[in-house]
Amino acid sequence: MKAAIVLRRKFGSLPVGLLILGVLAWWGAVPRALNAQGVPAGPPVHITPGSVPNLPGGVAPHPAPPPPPPAPKIAPPAHTGQLPQIPELTANVNLVLVPVVVTDPLNRMVTGLDKQFFTLNEDNIPQTITSFSSEDAPISVGVVFDSSGSMSDKIQKSRDAMVQFFKTANPQDEFFLIDFADQPRLLCSFTSNIDEVENNVAMIQPQGRTALLDAVYLALDQMRHAQYERKALLIISDGGDNHSRYSERDVERVVREANVQIYGIGLYDAPYARATPEEINGPELMDKLTESSGGKTFVIHDIDELADTATKIGIELRNQYVLGYTSSDKSLNGKWRKIEVKLHPPPGLPPLTVSARTGYYGPHL
Repeated sequence: MKAAIVLRRKFGSLPVGLLILGVLAWWGAVPRALNAQGVPAGPPVHITPGSVPNLPGGVAPHPAPPPPPPAPKIAPPAHTGQLPQIPELTANVNLVLVPVVVTDPLNRMVTGLDKQFFTLNEDNIPQTITSFSSEDAPISVGVVFDSSGSMSDKIQKSRDAMVQFFKTANPQDEFFLIDFADQPRLLCSFTSNIDEVENNVAMIQPQGRTALLDAVYLALDQMRHAQYERKALLIISDGGDNHSRYSERDVERVVREANVQIYGIGLYDAPYARATPEEINGPELMDKLTESSGGKTFVIHDIDELADTATKIGIELRNQYVLGYTSSDKSLNGKWRKIEVKLHPPPGLPPLTVSARTGYYGPHL
């Protein structure tokens, strides 16, 4: 169990330090080993100075969240074989929201930073951060699950990983589920009933080829029905695309427009001489989809690491800073605007890494 780090320094009456938490606790009663990323999978724990509980390790356990309210069963729409036409998704609202993840040199989550330690530029022009949040706000999440034939030996571990991912949810979160093989299928529309999603995951049977790009396109269309401002996709796949109708360029543009963080779990096999170009290029494709959205891809070398990695992604989604600003650029040209977030932490801390979305398309007439 990692101990919390408490930094509190004062000069006169002005605090220049703050509480930095990089704590990752055990999950339930089972100790979590470091995964391939060097990161324990337990949740961060925020400890207030002066109220550290008298428990082994000094970490108070979180009470179990109340069960989610029951939701009506929603029959998934019949798949017609036609993929949706997604309109351009641009920032036609004044407030731009930027989720930010801060990690330490051991790739542990760092929480407890205040607004004053962040600056944000748009196209190299400083912007005023008008809203700031680091709370576990509800989130709309789409799960994109590879059910192609090559997943046959990974399907059960992937199902188990989803169970662990859902354990990090809070009762207000909502989820939908899409699987993909020869074509994507919407198996479960938005619901807060996790049991419904898990039941659909349990029914998935691997077969066919891999239409990953079509599945991401369909997922971003479904995300237009989300009720929360914070949105994310989780993709679980073992390789590149070999059966989509949409091109990589088509989907990359929609990803950059959609204001949806994308996380990927890549279950890649070791390269071999007879691998197809799609399989060889799979990791690069996944990285492009995730990094441009402010998310990331976690590469799995050992299938037994799947559950811990899914848990870590769930924890990261719910321990982010969200910076909001109103752009000083009032033009309506619809052009790409580059975002750069910088962190200026108090002295005495190790180097910290900031991950955030890289930009967005501005409004247009």
